[in-house]
Amino acid sequence: MTSELTLSPALLQRIKRDYEEQPNLRLTPPQAQRLWGLDGPTCGAVLTALVDAGVLQRTPDGRFVCRSSAA
Repeated sequence: MTSELTLSPALLQRIKRDYEEQPNLRLTPPQAQRLWGLDGPTCGAVLTALVDAGVLQRTPDGRFVCRSSAA
């Protein structure tokens, strides 16, 4: 059974802004959870939403980086 999470636009914007302000930010999901004080499902949903929106990219080692700095 799955339930849909409703993600706050303010939360998405905050995390997007953090990545834009720190272009070398490279976080694993557990690091992102600690940084933003999120539970696992919410953090995963936020990171997935930002990947789907083209803001972030997941590296082969599982870290999330700003798409423009992933090269």
